[in-house]
Formats: sequence, structure tokens, C-alpha cells
Amino acid sequence: MVAKDDIATRQAGGSGRWRSVPGRWRSAPEAGNLNLSAIKSNKEARAGGGGGGGAGDRSTTIQTAAMSSRRKSNAKINDVTKEKQQLQLNQNPSCAFCRRNDDCPEKFGEKMTYGGIMSSGLYQRGEENEGIYGFLAHDIKKEISRASRMKCRVCKINGASIGCAIRRCQKSFHFPCGVENQCIFQFTGQFESYCSQHKPVQKVPRAVRRSGGSFTCAVCLDSIDPCPSYDVLKSPCCKNTWFHRQCLQHQALSAGMFFFRCTICNNKDEFQKEMLRLGIHIPERDASWELEENAFQELLQRHHRCDARRCFCKDGREYAETEGKWTIILCKYCGSSGTHLACSLMASSLEDWECLECRDIIYKSEKLRKRTLSSEIKPTKRKFKDRPDSRHPPSKCPRLSGETQKEHKNRQIFSTRPLTSILKELRSQIKLNVISRIKVDRTNVWEGALKEMKGKVFSATDTLCIQYSDMAGKPQEVAHVTNPLYDFFNLLMHHLQNSTLFEGLTTSKNISLNSQALRLDWYYEAGRMIALSLVHGGPWPNFLSKTLFNCLAYGPDITEPTMEDVASFEVAQKVMKIKESSTLEELKQFVNENAEYLSIAGCLRPVWSLDDKELLLKDVLIFHVINRVCSPLERFCEGLKFLGVLEAIQTYPETFSERLCYKPHNFSAEIFGNLFSINFSTYRKSRIIPESKVVGFWRDYLADVEGGATKASFEGILTFATGANYIPPISFLPSPSITFLHKKGIIQNRFPAGQTSRNCLKLPMSKTYEEFKESMDFAICNTPGLKRK
Repeated sequence: MVAKDDIATRQAGGSGRWRSVPGRWRSAPEAGNLNLSAIKSNKEARAGGGGGGGAGDRSTTIQTAAMSSRRKSNAKINDVTKEKQQLQLNQNPSCAFCRRNDDCPEKFGEKMTYGGIMSSGLYQRGEENEGIYGFLAHDIKKEISRASRMKCRVCKINGASIGCAIRRCQKSFHFPCGVENQCIFQFTGQFESYCSQHKPVQKVPRAVRRSGGSFTCAVCLDSIDPCPSYDVLKSPCCKNTWFHRQCLQHQALSAGMFFFRCTICNNKDEFQKEMLRLGIHIPERDASWELEENAFQELLQRHHRCDARRCFCKDGREYAETEGKWTIILCKYCGSSGTHLACSLMASSLEDWECLECRDIIYKSEKLRKRTLSSEIKPTKRKFKDRPDSRHPPSKCPRLSGETQKEHKNRQIFSTRPLTSILKELRSQIKLNVISRIKVDRTNVWEGALKEMKGKVFSATDTLCIQYSDMAGKPQEVAHVTNPLYDFFNLLMHHLQNSTLFEGLTTSKNISLNSQALRLDWYYEAGRMIALSLVHGGPWPNFLSKTLFNCLAYGPDITEPTMEDVASFEVAQKVMKIKESSTLEELKQFVNENAEYLSIAGCLRPVWSLDDKELLLKDVLIFHVINRVCSPLERFCEGLKFLGVLEAIQTYPETFSERLCYKPHNFSAEIFGNLFSINFSTYRKSRIIPESKVVGFWRDYLADVEGGATKASFEGILTFATGANYIPPISFLPSPSITFLHKKGIIQNRFPAGQTSRNCLKLPMSKTYEEFKESMDFAICNTPGLKRK
């Protein structure tokens, strides 16, 4: 026993390789170290002639026991190590083709699908729920057997089941090896694979390659070299958009097929087709953010709060009842805003309600506006002969579907509320028992109004009391003013109409660009004064242009200005040149001559055809009328929000359009007669009777003008007396009046006279109507500028 151990020890003592020792494997150096004491004791025993046999036996026994205990401990360690390896193998099994257990879905894909799908000899013969995604177990085993005889061109190990789709190419490789070697795998169509030599590439024009400047990845925003390669891809739908392949693959796995698109232009079909060709895997599933647990939990929560501008509920905005006026109804579009029935003056919860945000979006939609205008039914003056309780429209009224009738009803309720009801609601904010006095100089109401309204004691909801005073503070007595409040706002509206805050025709004013007014915030004050005039019963500022009103009611984004809105002569000439361009050469010449102006306006672009003329004309008009005055327009709108006036305008635009925009008057004898006030000679009662007779002639003359029996017209009479051929938007200042031309000594005035500075018409004291008519026609028609052609 000792000899065998000694021989085994000696054979292993000088070698570093593994050798066989009875009962286990052991390295030679380790064996020599363990039996060094045994060798030494054996030598001493032999030298002693056998006398030390007992000691040798004892050392051998100790050595054997130590070896046995160490063998048991190593066996336990090996068992534990094997269990850990088996557990790790079960948790992360290796691929049956390439024998690799790399776990990186973004790079190598899922082990259960990618390797099998791309295998050249494996076909999907079953249904989706059979085998592994339709790949049957029998076919998988056959493919594994076939691949075991094929060597990978990259790693030189068998199991290469994927071959290049090019027939003349004989290269085979594992899926992970192909990814590392920049091969392309197309996850679409026939699921073809291409080696690094025959892979599809992107063709980029030379102009794009030579274009200078720095580029960034549209996903991670890191710098990128604009040169197409395996790791750098170009968007097929955007000119200068580049991506990292790894960034696109992460995005595709996260977004899925239904949400994966170009990050710049949101193109989906063309973008996905190109990315699939270049080997980006787009899984056919929902986006990762939609697969999260309770991802849409907030949709189950119902809004339960009154969001009206002014809530009348004493218990607060959160209070709600199941029935009655304190029932909360939600916006029919978004459902994220609500209101009490009483707070929005609604009679029933069956009525539809729209919040301000949704209403703004709706009116900014050109398609909805066109659909509304096309489906609008104009009411006829003819009364229906049907019974009052009839549920059917008359025969000449087009029949509407139930949904169209509902939309038409909602539109009428929404946009044609009576003006008196709107003003009554706005004026309910005024406190009748609180009076706020305003002292201004009648000759300079603008500066006086600014000073008073910026004071700390001024309150817009108080009842206003106007007191005119001069610069020294002494009261001014104005005999002809019966309503100082109306007169005060009337003077303010006249000042705004003729101020530098607005530009354009007298009847069609747009916001102008005045740096001083913008710095002093006069645009805000102008909007606030107009709001005060409407709420406190002042005159309407119906001098706004239709374009400016559309900006207020619907927003500047969808407003399209016209050539009539351009007040600048130079810009009007430019616009006319664009419109009158009949050839492409003329249009290009205009662009070259006005390149600086077009560049400032943001309209400088190459023109390729005459069709670009309309787009260029539209852009120039939008810049000059709207974009150029963006800041003043915003401040003007902020001022109009005072007391909820702008909100009312946006809610009922059709109602306010007739009052804020100028509408030409259709003259009639009644309107014209009420326009002029008659000033009788009250200081001499003997003149009242003949003056009353002339007033009768005047009314008969107006009736003949309306019937076309005279040479003069209403416009001619108005111009003769006031210098204007139309009634101004606000009113005449001073109001038109009629006086009489009495005989002075031997001089008798036969013809009428007009005093335009005072808007006064002086009538002659004719004895007969024929004489009066003849003198009126002769004077009006022969006045320079009024003679009929």
C-alpha cells in the first residue's frame, strides 16, 4: 500500500499535468505537497533497518484519513457548482443553433423566434398557436440536424442555419454572428438574409453628402456623420434626417408596428417600408406604454367640478346634485371641463355644453366652418301654414336627418343668442348701488380716461358717473349733452377710430404697428375702453374690419386677410405687382427686386411656376396684416377680456359681427329723416309756422328721393350737408341738424346751404313744394363733386 502510494507520488511529483491517482483526479504539484511528510518518514524507516515500522504505519494512516476527508469536501463543492450551472442553464438556455446564451433582445432578438425565423431550411407549416409560433417541433429538429453539418463563416463553428439570399453566395452564419458581422436580416416578406457583402444599402444624392453643417440623430440627438452605412441610416421621407441603427431598433421595439414612424414628419408607410428593407425589426404588437398595467386608469375618473368663469353656487365649485340647477354637465367634446346648469344659464341637462378650449379649437377648424356654412339653412320670410303642433317641416323646407337637426339646433343656440340677452348678462356685473365718479376734460377725453382708469380707486363694476372739468378742475357745462356717460364713450370711440392705433379705411380699421403705443400699452387700454363702453351702455365701435373681427372671434391662425386690409401704399403696390404678374418671368423678377422685404416677411422662396403666385400673395398679406402686428393684437385681445367681453364675442360671433363691423345702411326716407334733428327758431315764435311748412316740404322731398322722382340722391344730400356719403360707424360728431334760411333785409336765400363743419343743412324758406324741390335738386346736383353724370 505504501509502495503504490509512493510510486504514484513520485510519478506525479515532477509534472504539472493532470495524472491518474487511485480514487480521484489530482494535479501533480498538489499531490507532491500533500505526501511530502510521508516520503520523508519512509526514508527514515528504511535507514533504521525496519525499526521504525510502527511510526511509518501511523503516518500513512493519518495521510489516508486527510485525503479521504478532502475528497468528500471537494465532492460536495462540485455538486453545488453543478447545481448552480444547471440552474443558470435552465434560466438562460443556450441557442440550439449557435450554442450561445447571450441575452440581448435589442441586438440579437428573442431566442425562441429570431434564429428559427431566419433559418434557410425552416418553414412555418403550422398555425400560429402550434409549436413555436407555427414552427413545428419535427421541422425544428430537422433544421437543427441540417445546420449541425454547416460551418459558420464568422466563428468557424457548426450550426450555421442562415444563408445569404443571393444564390451564387455560399456563405452561412449564425444569427448573432451575422449581426456582429453587419449582415442584414429582413423581418418582412420571405424573411431574407444577406451577408455583409451583398446587403442592401441606401443611395444618397451627392448634393446631400456634400452639404455642410452638423447633423444629429433624430432620436438621441447626438452628433452623427451624414454618410449612409450599416450603423447610420437616412430617413426616406425627410431630406436631412439621420438615425443611428441602434436608436431606431430601440424605438421600433418600444413603439411597435402601429406607432413606429418618422420622428420628424410622422410618415408611417414609406418610413416603415424602408426600415424593414434595411433590417430593422418592427414587432407586430401594441406600444410598450400601452401594455403597462393600469396604463389608462385615469380614463375611469370623471370630472366633477364647475369650471364656469363665474360660479353662482354658494356651496362651491365642487358641489353637485343629481337633479336640478346644480347638476354638473361635462363638455360634449373633451369631457374634462364641467359647469353647473345655473352657471351657464342652461335649462336642462339634455342640452349640449362646450368649454372655451374646445370652442376655440372648433372655430379654428376651417373644415368645420365650411361645413357649418354649407349646411346652414336661411330662414324665409314666408310663414309656415302648418299647424303649430306639427312635427314635420313644410313641404318647401328641405328635410334633415336627426343628427343634422341636432347640430343645426346647437349651432343656432350657440351663435344666434339675442343681443339683448347677452348684454343683460354682461351688465349684471355692474353694482348699481356703488358709484364711481370720473372727472375728465371733454376736449381731451383719451388722456383723462387713461389717468382715471389707472387710478387705484377706479372699479369697472361700479356705476360710472361722468363729470366734465377743464384743466384747472372747474366744472364744464355742456348744454346739448343730455347723457354724459354716453357722450363720454362716444368721444372715446371717435378718438380710437381716428387714432394711430388703427389703420385703414374709416369703415374698416385694422390694428397698426405703433412702437410708442406698444411701449405705453395703449392697445390694452383701447381694448379695455371698448369693453367698458359695451358693458356700460356706450356706443358700439363698429369700425373694425372683418379681418380684425375674425382674429378676435376665431383666432389669427385661420384668418385670411384681403388686399383691402393693406393700408400702406408701398405694400399695396407690391401686392398688386404679385397679383398682376402674368408670366413666370415677371414673378421671378418681382421676387428678385423685393428679396429683402420678402426675407424679412419670411416669404422668400424660389418660384417654379405661376401657381406659386397665389401662395406668395397670401403669405405677404398674412405677414403685413396679422403677423407684423402680433404683439399689439395680443394686448388688444387682453384688454377686450375685461368684464368677459372677448369671451362673449368668441361664443356668439355672428351676433357681435353686426355691431363691431361696419354694415352699410340702406337709406330710406324714415332713416334719413330721423338722422337730422330740426332746430326751430324758438326765440321768434312768428317763424315757427312757416318753418313747420318747410319741414313738411323736406319730408315730402325725402319721400320723392326714395321713390326716384328727384334728381338728387340720399348720398348726395348727405355729402352736401356733412361732407360724407355714408353714415359713420359710430355716429356723426356733432349730430346732423337742420336750420332755416330766413330773409335778411331785401336778400332772400333761394337755395339750400350746407355747413359741413357743423354737419348742418340750411333749408330755404320756399312758399311752394315745387319751388322747394327745384331749388334742392339744382343746389345738390350742381355742387362740385356731386353733379350727376
